[in-house]
Amino acid sequence: MSEELNLVKDLALILIAAGLFTIISKALKQPLILGYIVAGFIVGPHLGLFGITNAESVEQWSEIGIIFLLFALGLEFSFKKLLKVGSSALITAGCVCVGMFVTGSVVGHALGWSSMESIFLGGLMSMSSTTIIIKAFTDLGLKNKSYATLVFGTLVVEDLIAVVLMVLLTTIATANQFAGGEMLMGLAKLLFFLILWFLVGIYVIPSFLKWARKYLNDEILLLVSIGLCFGMVSLAQYAGFSSALGAFVMGSILSETIEGEHINKLVVNIKDLFGAIFFVSVGMMVDPHVIAEHWLPILILTVVTVIGMTIFGSLGALVSGRGLNTAVHTGFSLAQLGEFSFIIAGLGVGLGVMRGFIYPVIIAVSVITTFTTPYMIKAATPVCNFLYKKLPVKLLAKLDPTPDSGSASVQEKSEWKALLKSYFLRVLLYSVILLAIFLGAKLYLDKLLVRLLPEVAQAWRNVVSLGITLTVMAPFLYGLAVNGHDIKHTAVQLMKEKDSNKWPILFLVFLRIFIALAFVIAAVLLHYKLAYWSLLLIVLAGVAFFIVARRSVHQFYALEERFIMNLNQKEEYERMRKPIATSVRSKMKGHDVAAESVTISPNSEYAGKQLKDIPFRQKYGINIAKVVRGSKRILVPSPDEYIYPYDEVLAIGTHEEVKRFIDEMNAEEERPISYETDDFVLDAFELQKGCYLDGKILKNTNMRQHGCMVVGVERNGLSLMSPKPDFQFEAGDFVWLAGERVECEKMVLVNGNPDA
Repeated sequence: MSEELNLVKDLALILIAAGLFTIISKALKQPLILGYIVAGFIVGPHLGLFGITNAESVEQWSEIGIIFLLFALGLEFSFKKLLKVGSSALITAGCVCVGMFVTGSVVGHALGWSSMESIFLGGLMSMSSTTIIIKAFTDLGLKNKSYATLVFGTLVVEDLIAVVLMVLLTTIATANQFAGGEMLMGLAKLLFFLILWFLVGIYVIPSFLKWARKYLNDEILLLVSIGLCFGMVSLAQYAGFSSALGAFVMGSILSETIEGEHINKLVVNIKDLFGAIFFVSVGMMVDPHVIAEHWLPILILTVVTVIGMTIFGSLGALVSGRGLNTAVHTGFSLAQLGEFSFIIAGLGVGLGVMRGFIYPVIIAVSVITTFTTPYMIKAATPVCNFLYKKLPVKLLAKLDPTPDSGSASVQEKSEWKALLKSYFLRVLLYSVILLAIFLGAKLYLDKLLVRLLPEVAQAWRNVVSLGITLTVMAPFLYGLAVNGHDIKHTAVQLMKEKDSNKWPILFLVFLRIFIALAFVIAAVLLHYKLAYWSLLLIVLAGVAFFIVARRSVHQFYALEERFIMNLNQKEEYERMRKPIATSVRSKMKGHDVAAESVTISPNSEYAGKQLKDIPFRQKYGINIAKVVRGSKRILVPSPDEYIYPYDEVLAIGTHEEVKRFIDEMNAEEERPISYETDDFVLDAFELQKGCYLDGKILKNTNMRQHGCMVVGVERNGLSLMSPKPDFQFEAGDFVWLAGERVECEKMVLVNGNPDA
């Protein structure tokens, strides 16, 4: 009993110290992580002020903290989000990680560290801090800046790279040498299990949650989600991976469900609690004597981190074509070590391939770079201005993208790229499933049949085993070998455009059939030795199967349709909840524009007033596109319309303007509503010379009387959201309208066609 009380005493000491020093950090406007680390240092064994009696138990709690940290990160991650961050974020993150990995390894060798320590140093120096950067951007009001999207996208990619690095570094450390073959096998194994878990998880879990939704309250949903998390943790450990990887994968699977956001809110307090214990345990590792003894490596690593991250981050953004201004701000924002650096350093120490003093050295570097982060972000603007003044004009012209640079995106969206992307994605996903079935049959099915059918001869068990294997494989063989709807449509278009396209398309078709037949042959070879004529027979039988299957296996499309439906259900649910806001975000992607519904508070000073008496555009810079009052909805309300308490108004403007409006109106975000919005539309046109709006002032156009409003104008490549009433239109302006469908279409016709 005394041991249990000692654990309670240790936790009380840790949490009280964490609470006290995080309050101090908050008061000093510093990241909470610093408060946790300082608290750990104060209560740790090295200072000697307090006595932690059970360090092993605290370490176990901190490992649970890592699990919850990675689970929460997965809930915010989403593999689909990774596909949406774009090539710029992928290139930038790749440049940072490769550059810092090589730099860190070289610096480690220069400091006299072992090869394994240098490799781990390169890995942990490749990771910036998502928590610290988001906190700094929020405090400095930079989240809506143009470069913020690239910074956050880069952090998303870095998080995934960090998870992959943990697996690869563990493989290298276990082998105790840098073996390229083992690393590639480890990477292939990781990719296989990631895809398999994701496919099975997306097919099963959203369907289960949808079925059980009427029984789920917050308590049950929390239990189910944490249970799934620890179940995947156990599965990952059984497969030879870290517990952190399992937690991250389950979080990313749950993030694709309609309950993902809700689960994230339920888990956040538990994550904060165990995360605090983890970061306090990190602080407990800080030994002032070690830091005093190794002050020179700390200084060197700090300088290398700040300079290296800045250079490689800026270089990556430049290579991706984002321009000098965005590149400099991106590089300066990424200049610090993050949470994954602690985890990777702890992994190295735990595996016995890094000496103990390295851990507090890395913590010291992280703390110092955390302090410097806000100053580095602020320094980006003057540095950028200096570069624009000093660099030659010709060089600046090459560094900054021109308006014509959009031609690359047209090339990227070409039909061939769409075809190849769909083709290889389909081959990869179905091949992973078929490989999993093959491995399952090889490792478990024969043993199970021996146990279930001990009296049956081995020859007949082989027949049964092969029959079961091919039966389970059949729908996936069909899915692999025949065209999907998206591939078929694109292929038909390509062959219509150019007759010679049929030959590479035919090659791709036969290649998929060959891969499918290879799986069939591999399944047969598990039990039988085949002669050449047997292979020919299998090929002919396979071709016959695919011909017959076109008529008889169509029901297996339900498997694919269910997966796609589960994968897209979150976006569909969001579209139903916020149809107009979703439409605006989709159609005006890349512009600083937001559309959110807010509820008018009874305490609002504007409740009971007419729209013309409320300075929505003058004070906030927003447009009110819709008013919902019970079952009544008013699209593009007139200036004489009254606003009443509990009305829902749809505000359109920049992100900063809409946020300021929501905060001041003391409103809540839009609630799920059941009405249709088919008569609301967001449309655009290029203003032609001599048309109705050409040369007119916005306030003199009476747009609201026409049932629509101007939400944005593009002129000479520059975007102006929510133009002021004195804005004057010019021919060539690209005008965005919002309002009733019929009226907007009329306005587009009148202004986009000089003969109308």
